[in-house]
Amino acid sequence: MGTLNSTVSNDADASSAIDPIAEQAAEWIMLLTADDIAERTRARQDYEVWKLADPRHAAAAAGMEGFINKVQAVRAPMHGDTRPARAALNAAFAPERKRSRSKRLGVVLAITLALVLPASLLLHIWSPSYLMADLHTATGSWETRTLSDGTRITLNSASAVNLHYDEQRRAIELIQGEILVDVAKDAVRPFLVETRDGSIRALGTRFVVNQQNDATILTMLESKVSVQTATQRAAKLQDATQVHAGQRVRITSHSIDSAEDIDVRSVSDAWKFHQLVVNDRPLTEVLDALSRQRPGHIQYDPAQLGDIRVSAVLPMDDTDRALQLLRTNFPQLRIRLVTPFLVLVDTQPSQ
Repeated sequence: MGTLNSTVSNDADASSAIDPIAEQAAEWIMLLTADDIAERTRARQDYEVWKLADPRHAAAAAGMEGFINKVQAVRAPMHGDTRPARAALNAAFAPERKRSRSKRLGVVLAITLALVLPASLLLHIWSPSYLMADLHTATGSWETRTLSDGTRITLNSASAVNLHYDEQRRAIELIQGEILVDVAKDAVRPFLVETRDGSIRALGTRFVVNQQNDATILTMLESKVSVQTATQRAAKLQDATQVHAGQRVRITSHSIDSAEDIDVRSVSDAWKFHQLVVNDRPLTEVLDALSRQRPGHIQYDPAQLGDIRVSAVLPMDDTDRALQLLRTNFPQLRIRLVTPFLVLVDTQPSQ
């Protein structure tokens, strides 16, 4: 087990290293998927001229058109509505507050990502449920919203929720990612967070819910909640497990693990300062958390890394720095940057 600490630092301006042809290709994608039919028609004519002007343009176009086909595969279930597919280009890779150049840069990243990742993974990143969610955040972006009842919800990177409010209940459906919820009290309407693994019921409290690949992780910061598994929910049972402030539990569709104690202040500070704070957690869990903070994918073999455990405070706003810290602290690790959007992590081969 290793222990490491760091402060958050800023990335250098990556846009200065972008290939001009790649950036032109990004601009063509934006024009060729415009909502205005006349604009798309004009763009298509000019695009054909651009392709013929330089062999490098034709090469870039080949990769770009393959990417557009993948985006159309995402768009197809939306019955021709281009907005979700276009939202994938901007929302999944560039926060809304970035300048227009950053949006084009986001599409450049998307082109590269499409060439190095399988289509199944792209569809997972840009799933229709994520694109059509009531609230969602881009990769690397955090957002706080105050809901109609006064509840405050903060969405971590690449997270998505649907809101279900009526006169009888207040419910948030967590589609993917992680949220911090500060629940406003309402004596009449209980507050629910629902995931595929179960339901969390509260009247007024503060907690974190993390939807992982195989489970939901609940971290309690204030007061208490009642938790049911998806199996209990489907059977409409009254049984529920109480989870109190300072506890964390792992919830699957059929079970709730024993609670473990957590440091409430450390968790609160982690959300405040955009840090990843882990104490004796599997390296694979740390890599998954970092992967959600960056465009692209961190790829590893769980069986090879399964025995490595980490205690750390890592910067979520600087995942390259976080990976460097892991490599320094664990010399047996090999971290290879195939592209800025595909990172391979394994152990050093034995001599």
